[in-house]
Amino acid sequence: QLQLVESGGGLVQPGGSLRLSCAASGVTTYYYAITWFRQDPGKEREGISCIVISDGSTYYADSVKGRFTISRDNAKNTVYLQMNSLKPEDTAVYYCAAAWGYCSGYDPHQYDYWGRGTQVTVSS
Repeated sequence: QLQLVESGGGLVQPGGSLRLSCAASGVTTYYYAITWFRQDPGKEREGISCIVISDGSTYYADSVKGRFTISRDNAKNTVYLQMNSLKPEDTAVYYCAAAWGYCSGYDPHQYDYWGRGTQVTVSS
């Protein structure tokens, strides 16, 4: 059973940076794609970035392209989300999720495993 735990959230001023971590345990993530989602209360869950663990291919939603970078450390079974130039509209709970195979979109129903989330608040 794959387990995911997010960390690294917090309060940051507009224009600041945070790095989120998604630590996996239970099984290797090598055959999975890991996606970061975020959700603000009253809004739908939004997929923002995906990485294919086996080959490192990365994908980004337009809302974060050029500001966020997803990466992985296979030795640590961990995926990171470096978030720069943060804006108040980036405020949300950030989740990582795993799906077998490759990045194939941001439909939450495609993902089998989820972490519990980490809160990111961008405010002055």
